[in-house]
Amino acid sequence: MNDRYILAHDLGTSGNKATLFDAQGHLVDSAFAPYDTAYPRPNWAEQNPQAWWEAVCSTSQKLLASSNVSADKIAAIGFSGMMMGCLPVAGDGAPLRSCIIWADQRAQEEAAFIAGRCGADEVYLRCGHRTSPAYCAPKILWVRNHQPDIYARAAKFLVPKDFIVHRLTGEFATDYSDASGTLLFDLTARRWHQPFLDALGLSVDQLPPPYSSNTVVGHVTPQAARESGLAPGTPVVIGGGDGSCAGVGAGVIEPGAAYCVIGTSAWISVSTLAPAPDPQQRTMTFHHVHPERYAPMGVMQLAGGAREWAWKALADGDLDLDAAAAAVEPGAAGLIFLPYLMGERSPWWDPQARGAFVGLSMQHSKPQMARAVLEGVAFGLRQILDSLREQAPGIDALRLIGGGGKSQLWPQILADVFGTPIQMLELTGEATSWGAAVAAGVGVGLYDWSIAAERSQVVRIIEPIAANRPRYEALLERFTESYLALKPVFGRLREHLEKGDSI
Repeated sequence: MNDRYILAHDLGTSGNKATLFDAQGHLVDSAFAPYDTAYPRPNWAEQNPQAWWEAVCSTSQKLLASSNVSADKIAAIGFSGMMMGCLPVAGDGAPLRSCIIWADQRAQEEAAFIAGRCGADEVYLRCGHRTSPAYCAPKILWVRNHQPDIYARAAKFLVPKDFIVHRLTGEFATDYSDASGTLLFDLTARRWHQPFLDALGLSVDQLPPPYSSNTVVGHVTPQAARESGLAPGTPVVIGGGDGSCAGVGAGVIEPGAAYCVIGTSAWISVSTLAPAPDPQQRTMTFHHVHPERYAPMGVMQLAGGAREWAWKALADGDLDLDAAAAAVEPGAAGLIFLPYLMGERSPWWDPQARGAFVGLSMQHSKPQMARAVLEGVAFGLRQILDSLREQAPGIDALRLIGGGGKSQLWPQILADVFGTPIQMLELTGEATSWGAAVAAGVGVGLYDWSIAAERSQVVRIIEPIAANRPRYEALLERFTESYLALKPVFGRLREHLEKGDSI
């Protein structure tokens, strides 16, 4: 078995990363292929599923070639994927439209409909989530309401990784973690919740059967093998949503362990043995990739995405914005940034929220603005951390993964704003792929769950700077006050846009 490998695909928002791990869990090589997101209207976000497939095929072929590993040495293929998408497909798995992805907020009326039919509190307690348009069920209802011809032809509604699994195997399947992002899944019973389906006029036949993330759900077909370069008959493990895979990749399996991800979006999560509902419904609970764990978390709509927007907007010749922001004193000279460029999930759950610089004056320049963006994301994550600690006390350190962990400045800002040590991992940029690989390896008997923590070693700890704490605590209050003060303005701006009025 030592000459066997695990191939993990991580279908992210910006592209697909294919990663190869050996039988001991060591990283061998990785390959990446980008794809685009379309924003046809405000609050809409869609992707072409054919682009996912082409990215999976090209990265598989590139990775096998660059690593000199033959396709027949792949013990299993596992998946992580962006969650809460809605892709209607025909009975043969052919897409009927582009995928409405996680960032899309169009289904607000449908979310309200679900709350009215099923009871908002009952949905939260049963499924672990508020009735937000971010989730799958409102998007399915949007298709039914606005594209009835497509809805009538749809045999299944899939999230991205489940579409690729079907393309590889011909089997329809999902896992507990992605199922728990639909508003239709009973977290504790681990099955589709029939009363909600009945209340909404949906059928269980429209959804793929859910399995634990380490389940082999099929094998690579001859046709898929020809297109992808993979060996026919290779086992395919269903894997999990990126949020849950990231937890495993960060070594967060045992109860009480916690981590923070900064990618396009950002979240903080902790491992528990049972769902951890918040009385104020600021956070949510997904199912963990581990079949006997849960993952309470809070998610920001944009984090790295806000930084990417700001760095493009503030670009100025040879100005190194990262270095410039690092030279600015903590607090950005009193400048506050609200990172709500596409609405916000935790803790506000406000799709109408928008980004804003608050306190801008003549003394502020691009370096202060850049630092304010990084600090604004940190303040939003601090609100999430405070909420989680009320339901799952004992979080005394956070493992940091995702692209934000590659920054020299951001981790220190997080430590200072959180007042909590930040643990940097060996697999900072590969943690989500590693989580998918662990589930696949467990599924075919190559790995044990314990390998996750063994290969996710802490290599550096960033301690908070005590002198920065009072300034950040004060600015956190102003950050919260700024959103609350602007909330009615955001709503009125949306009304103008919907009417087509000039402002």
